[in-house]
Amino acid sequence: MTEVMHDNPILIEMTRGSLVESSHCGAIAVAAADGRLLLALGDVARPIFPRSAVKALQAIPLIESGAADAFGLGRPELAIACASHSGDAVHLTAVRELLAKAGLNESQLACGVHWPMSERASRELTRAGQSPTAIHNNCSGKHAGMLATALHRGLDPSDYERPEHGVQEEIRRIISEICGVELEREEMGIDGCSVPTFAFPLAALARGFARLASGKGLSPTRAAAARRLMAACFANPVLVAGEGRFDTIVMRGLAGSVFVKGGAEGVHCAALPELGIGIAVKIDDGTKRAAETVFALLLAKLVVGADQVLAGELQGEIRNWRGFKVAELRASPALNAALAALSRPNAASAAPAPR
Repeated sequence: MTEVMHDNPILIEMTRGSLVESSHCGAIAVAAADGRLLLALGDVARPIFPRSAVKALQAIPLIESGAADAFGLGRPELAIACASHSGDAVHLTAVRELLAKAGLNESQLACGVHWPMSERASRELTRAGQSPTAIHNNCSGKHAGMLATALHRGLDPSDYERPEHGVQEEIRRIISEICGVELEREEMGIDGCSVPTFAFPLAALARGFARLASGKGLSPTRAAAARRLMAACFANPVLVAGEGRFDTIVMRGLAGSVFVKGGAEGVHCAALPELGIGIAVKIDDGTKRAAETVFALLLAKLVVGADQVLAGELQGEIRNWRGFKVAELRASPALNAALAALSRPNAASAAPAPR
């Protein structure tokens, strides 16, 4: 992939006292399903790796292949297949249920091992004198879904994570079709959990999420699969992330209105079914706090009731170890100007929100 020079604007500033101590540059794309950009701030044509933000797209073969129905997967199993989970007991139970229903086991997971994202779960493991295994990896649900898809399709589940495996080739094709881009091998990287990740423009990523939101540009079968996956996540928001985490807070408070999914390195995406639009954000320095602050501000502008659900995130307060407010995250002048110019789309032509 050829490196493209860019000069993205500052989106978020962190102030301490009277000074701006840190700043975060990035880009934002808000798109309709036809690719029309309602907001383009920064370089939205530069290819970026979407990372875990596209887990719902990666889970579509689980539905389209018939594997979900063949194995009797319920909403919790479908939600965990879209998740970057915290590794709490509720998450491990859902992954194990998915594996068991498909006749699979934890030893087949190729996502690697890391300590749970949940501090509580990590402390419990430590107290029990245990070490984490692959099921504690935040991507284990996604991998369980990929294994189930391979098994149902009659493919060898071994090496299911490799780029040349039939499951990964199918995922590559589906993301390409939904986002309207060609995913080339020279723009492929390997994600933290060992599956392929392909770089493509932020504008195309937003368009793909708008198609998830509205069903426009998708076949009836694929649109139904997208609705089913989002409905599963709306019904089980804690499984998609975890208690106290941004994506769970949003989908618990705005179920049916906002499907949101973050990825590594400052990527965050959303599908807004009631408005039929998609949002994609990339923070240049990869900072999650900046991506989530940008998203909170965008949702407060676009979605009725989001300002109340995200009141804590919108305050942007940073507190020290004694609980005192010592700094604040705020929108930059460039982001404030973009938000002021952004209009809430007419919801009349959007597809009904999945419930």
